Amino acid sequence: MAFNDVDDCEEHIPGISPAQLSDLRTVLRENDLRFLQLELECISEVPKADCVIVNSVQGLEAEAIGSLRAMFHLPIYPIAFPYFKPQASHSVSNSDYNFDYLNWLDSQPAMSVLYISLGSFLSVSCAQMNETFSALKTSGVRYLWVVRGEVSWLKDKCGDKGLVVPWCDQLKVLSHPSVGGFWSHCGWNSTLEAVFAGIPMLTFPLFFDQVPNSRQILEVWKNGWELKRSELGSEELVTEKEILEVIGEFMDVEKGKELRERVLELKGICEQAVAEGGSSNMNLNALIKDVLCIQGGHSASEEC
Repeated sequence: MAFNDVDDCEEHIPGISPAQLSDLRTVLRENDLRFLQLELECISEVPKADCVIVNSVQGLEAEAIGSLRAMFHLPIYPIAFPYFKPQASHSVSNSDYNFDYLNWLDSQPAMSVLYISLGSFLSVSCAQMNETFSALKTSGVRYLWVVRGEVSWLKDKCGDKGLVVPWCDQLKVLSHPSVGGFWSHCGWNSTLEAVFAGIPMLTFPLFFDQVPNSRQILEVWKNGWELKRSELGSEELVTEKEILEVIGEFMDVEKGKELRERVLELKGICEQAVAEGGSSNMNLNALIKDVLCIQGGHSASEEC
């Protein structure tokens, strides 16, 4: 691909919708192409591999996974992440924050808390954080907000309906019965964890693959709503008023009834995949067998 003209790329890529491709073009115009270069270098190594492990679930992305298998002609193993369910223990060990946020969640009504995490690598600006905080305070919505770095100025202003922490065990939080929604930057791991936990998503993509991931959530899986910006990948602020118009309805259990039914369907697909005889369970067993074969001097495509 010519990096100086992303409009010249193919009109159709197997497993990627035209809308997702359009999103990728938008992001590539506005962000550092070094990330794309790194991705392409990694992909160029794939044909040399004995097998490929895909961080996904067969039932969630059957078309894309089928396209990979047709393209590379080597074993492709979609194994659900997270494969193991979180433990029930509420113990928290983190030197930066001593408060047990899981106990705080225990004290909140069912499906009442909006969990917010907007990424550890590239997050929102200070100005956007101020707009977000003002909207949360005005709305009265309960929230648990993970903010990397300095959080004291937010922590001291939360009141009894909010909690700001620098870190949490995200899967435990998403699996907690008091959590009713996830405001996310749409990183892939966070997206899969939300699907696995059966939690609706409020999408707020910031960078690179997060934009087509948001499209997957909104238009393919239909397990989330969008917090819109005027332009994808832009730094334009989403105002307090705009946030307020969305989060109240998003967290309303009755208004979001159809959405919540859909997320439970997707959660069921994940649970079936990791159950005995499910796609991820069988793929994990096959992967282990292939690793043992390779160690014994056979290729992954050969019988041991």
